[in-house]
Amino acid sequence: MTLFLSRHNRGPLPAQASLQGPPRLLTPASQSRQAKGGWRARSLSGLLLCAALAGCATGPTADPRDPLERYNREMQLFNDAVDEAVVKPVATGYANVTPDPIRTAISNFFGNLNDVWATINTGLQLRVEDTAINALRVGMNTFFGMAGLIDIASEMGLYRNQADFGQTLGRWGVPPGPYLVLPIFGPSTLRDTVGMGVEAKGDMVGTLDNVPNRNALTALRLVEKRADLLRAGTVLDEAALDKYSFSREIFLQRRQSVIDAQRNRDNE
Repeated sequence: MTLFLSRHNRGPLPAQASLQGPPRLLTPASQSRQAKGGWRARSLSGLLLCAALAGCATGPTADPRDPLERYNREMQLFNDAVDEAVVKPVATGYANVTPDPIRTAISNFFGNLNDVWATINTGLQLRVEDTAINALRVGMNTFFGMAGLIDIASEMGLYRNQADFGQTLGRWGVPPGPYLVLPIFGPSTLRDTVGMGVEAKGDMVGTLDNVPNRNALTALRLVEKRADLLRAGTVLDEAALDKYSFSREIFLQRRQSVIDAQRNRDNE
């Protein structure tokens, strides 16, 4: 089963020294952050280029939302192979041996990190009430919930309002672009892929300077997310005659319904 992860480039190039004054000395930490950002930017650019070169689906049955279907199907086969060989067995073992309270705490911790970006994006979408609730959630769970390990806010009736930058772009009229299956991350669109690149700049896990801690937390987040999808993967395998088409329709309809629902709220 392809992973449905969020999901997911550092700052501008320095200007001419004559315009900026004497050059600044880069600390080892800032050099590390710039190197990580450059790697993310190159990876995203390379991915989009590979998708463009992979060829377009044509014919009377081709879906206009999915001009890269040939590439996407091959990438889903690759993702499914990686999932079956590595990710799913690890996630299954993790779910079997990890006590439920520990898993809940881990899920709460990463959920609290996601709430930071959700707060920013609901603000960018002018969802004032949702932004206030998300901000309260982050504050309460961070300071009183042991850095988010305990979801105190939900127990008080302050429930999460999810939002990401791809959704924000859609809210302001940016079209989704072609459907795109990303390596490991799974279903996306061109708009959502750009959104993932923007959010990577502020990802608190991905920007950690301590490489072992960053890698460990990234792997833990992936495994926890996949463990949550074990049951859904079984349903998908049993229900879909064409798993690729089924996954594409579910993803595109869900993403569009979220944006349409917000527009309808704005028009009320």
